[in-house]
Amino acid sequence: MKRKVFFEGVRDGLPIGLGYFAVAFSLGIVARNAGLNAFQGFLASLLNVASAGEYALFKEIQAHSLYVEIALITFVINARYLLMSCALSQRFDEKTGLLPRLLVGFGITDEIFGITVARDGYVEPAYNYGAICISIPLWCIGTSLGIIAGNLLPPNVVSALSVALYGMFIAIIVPPAKKNRAILVGVIVSFVLSYICAKLPYVKEISSGNRTIILTVLISSILALCKPVEEAE
Repeated sequence: MKRKVFFEGVRDGLPIGLGYFAVAFSLGIVARNAGLNAFQGFLASLLNVASAGEYALFKEIQAHSLYVEIALITFVINARYLLMSCALSQRFDEKTGLLPRLLVGFGITDEIFGITVARDGYVEPAYNYGAICISIPLWCIGTSLGIIAGNLLPPNVVSALSVALYGMFIAIIVPPAKKNRAILVGVIVSFVLSYICAKLPYVKEISSGNRTIILTVLISSILALCKPVEEAE
């Protein structure tokens, strides 16, 4: 039974992994610009399975930020996975041990969370193991290959590939912004305030990482107070 569930996870995780590979390749270009080699990029992706978190990580490394600042901005950007893990913790069988819970939590991403909660009944660790073992390696390999390609391709091609990641972020924010006015306002306000803070005297002297942390916490907190998510009955 567990073997069948495991391969169901592999089946559902494969298309996710292929999507991860393409995104991670672009992240690899960013990592290469930050001075990371293929092994370092692979390790960074293995320990931080999140596109936005990794992008922030690589940009902060490129900016020679302090370790504390890098850790803090990565924590803030990836904080949503704490909520996803808490939600999944309510779906485990009481007999499920601590190690399987930790392994499932380690491999939680937006997409894997989505396919997990879509299944009926308890969370089956074997299913998540299958999805993780196919998707995360593709994510890590994609980052490494992006770094290798960045070292081999001409500078103008590398510069063009660096723009691809911004296209991915636009693809992430536009659909929900079209459906939810609060998200649209949050996105616009974020763009405007980021630009203003980069130009204001004294404020612009704050490192980009710290500005991102402050704006992320401030804007998300105000939106949460003004427009909380409505709970379904």
